[in-house]
Amino acid sequence: MKNYRVTVNGVAYDVVVEELNGSAAPAPVAAAPVSAPKAAPATAAAPKASGNAGAIAVKAPMPGSLIKVNVKVGDAVKKGDVLCVLEAMKMENDIMAPADGVVASVEAAKGASVATDAVLVTLN
Repeated sequence: MKNYRVTVNGVAYDVVVEELNGSAAPAPVAAAPVSAPKAAPATAAAPKASGNAGAIAVKAPMPGSLIKVNVKVGDAVKKGDVLCVLEAMKMENDIMAPADGVVASVEAAKGASVATDAVLVTLN
């Protein structure tokens, strides 16, 4: 039997693995978390650019790096306008306005690393 510690989505599990040399089936072994979930990996924390949070939060659909921020607080946007560009897996992804509105705040700056569901921009 071998003991391993496996981390899945930031949660560490101790796992016991039994090598089978014959036809005997091992008893089932359950893996249980070793510790509380760890915090997300540290990313380049971009200071909040400006403004107060608006009613509509535009979030990152996946982790990546912001390579462009096309709006600033007070800009009027139409549904489908590109607010920023997120680079993920060597691809540029346009983050578009989900509705017409006015930019209330810009929560991440160019060059920032963001996690999935991180708020990038808010609209009113």
